[in-house]
Amino acid sequence: MASSKDYLAFVLDQLSLLHPISYRAMMGEFILYYQGKIVGGIYDDRLLVKPTDAARRLMPDAPLETPYEGAKPMLLVEQIDDREFLKELFDAMASELPSPKKP
Repeated sequence: MASSKDYLAFVLDQLSLLHPISYRAMMGEFILYYQGKIVGGIYDDRLLVKPTDAARRLMPDAPLETPYEGAKPMLLVEQIDDREFLKELFDAMASELPSPKKP
């Protein structure tokens, strides 16, 4: 099942405290970027993030879910309605993620 553009719009609205946040469509799903770094994505209308140390610390009980068959598990963000939490989560994750590769 692909993710809906309505859910993408909802997630982007929830992430509106973050700048710059962007996304890229990929095979019916959406990869999310923060500060140019891949932080996670929207898969089957679920917000999943990379299991960084910061994400695990802020969401110790978050279930690991697979975004698609054969992919590495990611953390399910269940506090999707809490903009302040999402800002804290993405800000904490950004420092742990690798910078984008230069072409």
